[in-house]
Amino acid sequence: MEKVIKDGKVAVLVAPGWGAGFSTWGAPIEAIFNPTLIGLVENEKWDEAIDFVEKTWEGVYSGGVQDLVVVWVPEGKEFIIEEYDGSESLVLKEEYNWIKA
Repeated sequence: MEKVIKDGKVAVLVAPGWGAGFSTWGAPIEAIFNPTLIGLVENEKWDEAIDFVEKTWEGVYSGGVQDLVVVWVPEGKEFIIEEYDGSESLVLKEEYNWIKA
């Protein structure tokens, strides 16, 4: 899977706006790393980004595309993208307080 990497950080797409998520609403994992989509988001080409998503991943809900932002994650760090009411947030594995039984 191709990724955008700059200064040891990987570009990850997250939709923090309320109402519709992106990866949490069915977009495949490769979509959050896709260099073409990242470029469109960085340049705020929303219509082109929506069109790209709809043509690249058939059946993927594109409602959260206009809310996408690029989050830079240190290369090799594990993370999850959580969603509440359509608002996505990226959480690094080390930020979780696991409970051990």
